[in-house]
Amino acid sequence: MLTIVSFVFFTALVGVLTWLITRHKETDSADGYFLAGRSLGAGVIAGSLLLTNLSTEQLVGLNGDAYTNGLSVMAWEVVAGVSLVLMAVFFLPRYLRRGITTIPEFLAGRYNDTTQLITNFIFILAYMMILLPIILYTGAMGLKEILAISDLTGIESETATLWLTVWTIGIIGSIYAIFGGLRSVAVSDTLNGFGLLVGGGLIAYFGLSAVGDGSALEGLSTLRETHPEKFNSLGSADSSVPWPTLFSGVLLLNLFYWTTNQQIIQRTFAASTLAEGQKGVLLAATFKILAPLILVLPGIIAFHLYGQGDSPIPQDQAYGTLVRNVLPTSLTGFFAAALVGAILSSFNSALNATATLFSLGFYRKLIRPTASDHETVRMGRIFGTIIALAAMTMAPMLAGQDSIFGYLQKMNGLYFIPIFAVVLVGMLSKKTPAIAANIALVVGVVVIFCGYFAPGFSSVVGQIHEFHFLGIVFVSLVAMMLGFAAIAPRPSHQHSSAGQGSAAKSDLAADQPYAPLQTGSEGLQTDDSSDDEFPPSPIDMTPWPLALPAGITLAIIVVGIYAWFAI
Repeated sequence: MLTIVSFVFFTALVGVLTWLITRHKETDSADGYFLAGRSLGAGVIAGSLLLTNLSTEQLVGLNGDAYTNGLSVMAWEVVAGVSLVLMAVFFLPRYLRRGITTIPEFLAGRYNDTTQLITNFIFILAYMMILLPIILYTGAMGLKEILAISDLTGIESETATLWLTVWTIGIIGSIYAIFGGLRSVAVSDTLNGFGLLVGGGLIAYFGLSAVGDGSALEGLSTLRETHPEKFNSLGSADSSVPWPTLFSGVLLLNLFYWTTNQQIIQRTFAASTLAEGQKGVLLAATFKILAPLILVLPGIIAFHLYGQGDSPIPQDQAYGTLVRNVLPTSLTGFFAAALVGAILSSFNSALNATATLFSLGFYRKLIRPTASDHETVRMGRIFGTIIALAAMTMAPMLAGQDSIFGYLQKMNGLYFIPIFAVVLVGMLSKKTPAIAANIALVVGVVVIFCGYFAPGFSSVVGQIHEFHFLGIVFVSLVAMMLGFAAIAPRPSHQHSSAGQGSAAKSDLAADQPYAPLQTGSEGLQTDDSSDDEFPPSPIDMTPWPLALPAGITLAIIVVGIYAWFAI
């Protein structure tokens, strides 16, 4: 009973505080609903970035991988620190200068309308069929174990319990995202973040204490002495993340996720100033470097406690089993509530991003170009409801996957790699024509899909690590686009009618060649173009003076962590 009371109390507290903070804020305009009125500060941005990323696919899935593979899987967290540094100093100034709302909107300005439509379609389909169902499924599985849902409800069927939990989470998350917009998403993220970080830290502490007979330090020493292979940052050749993949698929997936993924970076587009955005992103990078303490270490602890002997538990049950056995009953409800917060954060952030992509990329661009902000927001809410219902229906069908985290990363590669290649070339090359980007998007998805699933082709690809395969596809797509630029370069005078959302408002719809940013006298990265070509940004673009030094420091720390645990 104490578990349920504390769970309901913390969940209700977050909901009430979110409503109190956001109730007088504007959500009827496009900027107000989709970008929180471009008013988010560094702390809210950092908290929202972390909570959008940190959900049960990490807590359950990544700890499950650590249970089997050890510290080498920290690549998904530590390398993210480097990706966030690049986001802060390289990508974010370019995005904010244009006042865009979505990544496809940026591509419309750089290439053409077709590029935007293809990217919008890929994002929406991927979020609906891959990301949202996985968030709901892993969340339901985690809560089902921690709260003993079957005992509480009296429902004995595992399938029925799964469906009930999925739909409960989905409905609550939909209310946050559909009716509150990005501001309520970001605020609830920040409030839930405190509970999740504290709860995650307590799991590691109590787990180490269980290993060390009451002493956390003794427990850590026991783990390192008993399982030295689990603390090797480089991993073995047959581990899920062998070290050479850090320079191919793992790096590319991380770069896309933190610099180009609409679900994640939409809150950085809502920054009140460039400096606030950079500080928020770099603060998130700092926490990501520390994330293995709650996303990897508990998995190793679970291996020591439950992974040896004649009946080791399955890896994706490792985290739930550890929580249930080591966390005091008085704290279980609070942690379950924080876990729900993480689930809702990822779910409602992806749902809000999907509604944004549809409303600004399809509805206002193709269906009703003259739609008012009120109509656009209304259609976003309707479409978000449809997508939420579809995701809630598909989520229980994921039951039976061997490794849900491995499945997620594999499926992410389908669209991460082609879109990141197109965005990166668009930023660095003035001459690449739109046809090259459009071909790269379609061909990239098809080739990776065939490499994963097509008989014959997949067996050939299986001879190398799948992350190296993604790296090869990425390099091939970039080379193809640059080949187009060399053979049939885009005319410097070419224009298009791309961009109807925020880009249109700031005359950024012109399909003009992109000018690489250069470092000014104060370290500010600015466009190599006149203000006549690029109208002023809707926010203050003065950079944070310490952005580059802080970024370099974080990158050095990442290298140091790998070197320390490689010895």
